[in-house]
Amino acid sequence: MRTKNATGPADHRVSRGPGRAGLGAEGQAGFEMANLRPERTGLPFVVFISQKGGARHDVRVKVARAPKVRPSEIVTVALRPSVRVIRGRLDPRDLDLLRHWLEINEQVIVDYWNGDIEYTEDALSALRQIEH
Repeated sequence: MRTKNATGPADHRVSRGPGRAGLGAEGQAGFEMANLRPERTGLPFVVFISQKGGARHDVRVKVARAPKVRPSEIVTVALRPSVRVIRGRLDPRDLDLLRHWLEINEQVIVDYWNGDIEYTEDALSALRQIEH
């Protein structure tokens, strides 16, 4: 996988993805994820984005109330064919907010997932914040 560590403003971190090295709870290999603070997204929770790596599923994001949580507290959300919760629970209002944010940032997230955007900092600079 070609994930690059980002440098720059401290409004995100690149961290080991939810789960351990090797296969995680969802059968994924360990991977790097960028966690986006609420101040960057405009959402009331942290959003984790990643590149595809060895995943065998389509593009997903993960969300959590804080950047450091137990795996059981992470919500996995698929983007296509429609935004939907795959694992965990998300309040309907929060899901609506996430849906809106994903709509305006879908191309960036998909391009980053596919490796068309190679560097984390390039993806981060292209993401737009929602206002509510």
